[in-house]
Amino acid sequence: MDEINLTNQAPDNPTPPPARPKNWLVESILVTVLCCLPFGIVGIIYAAGVNSKYDAGNYPDALESSRQAGKWTKIGFFVGIAGIVLYVLFFVILGFGAMWSQF
Repeated sequence: MDEINLTNQAPDNPTPPPARPKNWLVESILVTVLCCLPFGIVGIIYAAGVNSKYDAGNYPDALESSRQAGKWTKIGFFVGIAGIVLYVLFFVILGFGAMWSQF
């Protein structure tokens, strides 16, 4: 009887691995430095796990980490923009108040 070694045979139809999810690391760092520190840090934490989970072969967790990193990065960006707008608006109103108090 012939012995068949199946361990070294390649499959007939190998499926390519899914594409690596976006890790959002650069965007998270920029949001942390320029916009909103707390949400940016959460984004960095999730973004740091995307590549390691993908390289370990855990695609669903890598995809979830990518989604979470994107969510927190976007939240931090919009909160930061809203804060900047409110800051500028406050000083514009303060300036008009000071200008009107002189009359």
